[in-house]
Amino acid sequence: MKNSKTYKVIGLMSGTSLDGLDIAYCHFKKENTIWHYSIEKAISIEYTKEFKEKLKSTVHLEASALLTFNNEYGIWLGKQVDNFITTHNLSVDFIASHGHTVFHQPEIGLTYQIGSGQHLANSSGQKVICDFRVNDVSYKGQGAPLVPIGDLHLFNEYDFCLNLGGISNVSFSNNHKRIAYDISPVNMLLNYICSKTNLEYDKGGQLAKTGQINVLLLERLNTLEYYDLKAPKSLGYEWFTQKVIPIIDNPSDTIENLLHTAVHHIATQITNDIKKTKKNSSKVLVTGGGAKNDFLIEVLTQKLKPFATIIIPEDKIIDFKEALIFAFMGVLRERKEINCLQSVTGATKDSSSGVIYEPL
Repeated sequence: MKNSKTYKVIGLMSGTSLDGLDIAYCHFKKENTIWHYSIEKAISIEYTKEFKEKLKSTVHLEASALLTFNNEYGIWLGKQVDNFITTHNLSVDFIASHGHTVFHQPEIGLTYQIGSGQHLANSSGQKVICDFRVNDVSYKGQGAPLVPIGDLHLFNEYDFCLNLGGISNVSFSNNHKRIAYDISPVNMLLNYICSKTNLEYDKGGQLAKTGQINVLLLERLNTLEYYDLKAPKSLGYEWFTQKVIPIIDNPSDTIENLLHTAVHHIATQITNDIKKTKKNSSKVLVTGGGAKNDFLIEVLTQKLKPFATIIIPEDKIIDFKEALIFAFMGVLRERKEINCLQSVTGATKDSSSGVIYEPL
């Protein structure tokens, strides 16, 4: 039996690397048991330096200031979407918004993304589905990663789906279950090092390529306790500031050497985890901003040989895969179907997560 309805959804994503807001207008259609998708229109709106600093500082705001900014950010998101819809004359069923993560400490039952759903709905004039993590955390899950449900239904021709954003995460099937978790910091780490010289990022990994490995620094990074934990597990900005920044700030070395060492650290942790699965001759789909870091991809490719082959898709998928999948999560929530997998998050049950807001 065919379900011919086409869902027309806008997915919003703002990641830990603070690059900006990704907006993707997507179509989804289920035929028999197979989901089909297309990214019809997509843009990235870069955050201004001031706005980026404000987002970065949210973790330190007092409660009233944070809640106020939560509302302001929701209004701002709505205005961006309304402008996007008007510019392209789009017909939209609803918006699915990830929000921007401020706190992620699932071990104490806390996850918090700003971007008030009601303010977003009112500002855009569109129905909104958001807060996808909270329900899973209420079932004692990590509330992350959430993208694997999309990997399962939309990208299942690959053995591994690897996202290189602020944080790297991997998703794969094992014994008919979807497994996924955060591996290591990526752009969060590389961009932090670049900020020491007022650079926003190391384009293509050109600076990193000219450096050399700082052996002591690499050992300290590779022996962080997180890497010995078993999945399900996830990372947040708080962990990075507490555990990684003190290590990076300690050695007096060149920016080139710090970046070179960080790239080898990232590639090592990813390679270790992929090899542990014993899935030889695998295809690894790589997306996220890190997929455009030529030096990182070069090092990772060498470390993975001959166990796995890296596949870099078209730019539209590299840049907007997460926004696409949050749009898809919204579709599943709209259909009251599972969009959070306990095999991924460690929750006590699968669930259909996301809070729905109608414009008032």
